Amino acid sequence: MNAPVTFLWPQFLWLLLALPLMVAMYVWLLRRKKKMALRYASLSIVREAMGASQTFRRHIPPLLFLLAMAAMLMAASRPFAVITLPSQQETIILAMDVSGSMRATDVQPNRLVASQNAAKAFLAELPRSVRVGIVAFAGTASVVQPATLSREDLVTAIDKFQLQRATAIGNAIVVSLGELFPDAGIDLASLTYGRNRSSGVAIDQAPKEAKKEFTPVAPGSYSSAAIILLTDGQRTTGVDSMEAAKMAADRGVRIYTVGVGTVDGETIGFEGWSMRVKLDEETLKAIATKTQAEYFYAGTAADLKKVYETLSSRLTVEKKETEISGLLALGAALLALMSASLSLLWFNRIL
Repeated sequence: MNAPVTFLWPQFLWLLLALPLMVAMYVWLLRRKKKMALRYASLSIVREAMGASQTFRRHIPPLLFLLAMAAMLMAASRPFAVITLPSQQETIILAMDVSGSMRATDVQPNRLVASQNAAKAFLAELPRSVRVGIVAFAGTASVVQPATLSREDLVTAIDKFQLQRATAIGNAIVVSLGELFPDAGIDLASLTYGRNRSSGVAIDQAPKEAKKEFTPVAPGSYSSAAIILLTDGQRTTGVDSMEAAKMAADRGVRIYTVGVGTVDGETIGFEGWSMRVKLDEETLKAIATKTQAEYFYAGTAADLKKVYETLSSRLTVEKKETEISGLLALGAALLALMSASLSLLWFNRIL
């Protein structure tokens, strides 16, 4: 347990005051029996013959019964605690940057290859029951591998990455959400070209049928899926990154952001042209914060591998506030059963 226990019905805790009364009653009964035993010499001799071990034994069943009562009363108060449980993540989307700046060699052998190797190692660590989809993005974003359980298909898709120009981080988030919620009507075109019409639709054309009303949920509350967003640059085109992050937050989806490369910026050249690339850490941190997730910085290939190892452990277990009254009730039942069993075994009676 990682936090103090809280109680839904704390008023039932007053019943624990009955335990000292039960102890006092038990002590009174023992003294009463002792006085009665002293009246009969034969009974006193028998007790002395039993020895100290037998005397100690007689207190164990009542002690177990007392602990069972305490656990039962605690369970009646409906306690809650934050405990670590196996995660219910069913789908993870890897949104990976394939913009031209990923050819930079500040992360050996280069940013793209390092991210590919780390992603494949991440897939190997995930439980086979977790579905994974891959979204590649540069000037636009697309699903290069729909969510699947096949690790071989995922590795093949990662190996086929092709570098392109520009960086559309917001597009990557929207496309990832569309993959997670295929029936939600999440339309990248309407966000890119206007909310009332899709790209290529005439202005005077009647709009499509209105979508069903969407009700936002608490950020981070959707436990069945998560997005891992890896990029090395700043958004240069497409949907606003924070607007896309709000879409994810409203659906309860966490976006774990990973920044790879040079924070201060670097000029890279390729086939006669050059460009300045800089990692926009502030936006990546803001995206993670807005969706109740975390930001990770990876300045080297080793750092990137460690980031994915950390994400693997975070996504396979989760800390969650859970009612533990069932566990306490089970413990109470076991203690009561042990108490009765030992009493029958040693003294041929229950308590």
